[in-house]
Amino acid sequence: MEISEAIRQRKSIRAFKPDPVPRGTLKEIMELALRAPSWANTQPWEFAIVTGKTLEEIREAFVGKAEEHGNPDIPHPREFPEPYNTRRRALGVKVFELKRIAREDKERRKWWLLQGLRLFEAPCVIYILIDRSFCLQGDGPNVWPIFDCGLVAENIMLLAPTYGLSTIAQIQAVGYPEVLRKILGIPDSKLIVLGIAIGYPDWDDPINQLQSEREPLDSISTWYGFD
Repeated sequence: MEISEAIRQRKSIRAFKPDPVPRGTLKEIMELALRAPSWANTQPWEFAIVTGKTLEEIREAFVGKAEEHGNPDIPHPREFPEPYNTRRRALGVKVFELKRIAREDKERRKWWLLQGLRLFEAPCVIYILIDRSFCLQGDGPNVWPIFDCGLVAENIMLLAPTYGLSTIAQIQAVGYPEVLRKILGIPDSKLIVLGIAIGYPDWDDPINQLQSEREPLDSISTWYGFD
């Protein structure tokens, strides 16, 4: 698949088939994804790739904590000033429309939250980790290893369609890092940055029709020195 086509096709999938993803396929994707650039070739990323009974244990544990506020290692934004809040809310409206969830329907909204915590039933998840000592330095965070993790995450998500797979990058997947540390044995010396749910998309579910909008290039760019 051409890279331009992979970029056009990439979108967040919120309904997966239960079919398992072969380990060999995941290994091919991951080995190619490692070609991502990083600051001075530091390659700060590590991975925990989970499926099967272990993943189901994580799902159940996350659902059990649904009433608690998540406490991810990389904190949520404290607020969403404009124009970011408008973009965020517009996506939420589309999601609820496709799932036919009314604004006042608290039960269905809670159900949808649980679907996110269950990784939308994806058969596999790739957790991206970084070393705490590299990320937290001096008076503030060293943001560059997190930036680098974003680059390797994008590679994973762009490579997935070549194998008939789809993905969604989720902060929900790492909202309760204490659960992941307990089940997977991840030491406290590692920060859990992001989870990428990966699997075969269920195109029969209308939620997978959703293609989030992008701002026009002309509204967010300024060109200098061009005729």
